Amino acid sequence: MVLDHIGVVVKSLERGIEVWRQAFGYDQATSPVINSRQQVRVVFLRKEGSVLIKLIEPTDPASPVFAMAARGGGLHHLCFRAPSIEEAQATICAVGGRTLVEPQPGEAFDNELIAFSYLYGLPTEIIETEKKANSITCPEP
Repeated sequence: MVLDHIGVVVKSLERGIEVWRQAFGYDQATSPVINSRQQVRVVFLRKEGSVLIKLIEPTDPASPVFAMAARGGGLHHLCFRAPSIEEAQATICAVGGRTLVEPQPGEAFDNELIAFSYLYGLPTEIIETEKKANSITCPEP
């Protein structure tokens, strides 16, 4: 498995994009995508030589991250890319973790499968793809 991205909950995608640009030099890599299952909008940020950042904004008070955003947001999950979601989840469970969400289509990944596990107090997203929905082409230098 390799680290694909770090998920961060924010109150506002637009404000989060600007803060990450100014503070850390990240650029927007995708247009916002709505995740209807989790009731969030997400956007990926990139910086050459660094890991992707996924900003997550709740769209409804019923969103699982609504309370976290209301408290100011913060680190939500690590995402690992693996050849097999099922094998990755089995490995996590074998070392003391547990499955939170069985594999299901993820809108932010062009509906490729995603899953969530929990290990060491942190949700861990597992994906098999490098696809990101609504990717923005890098401008020519």
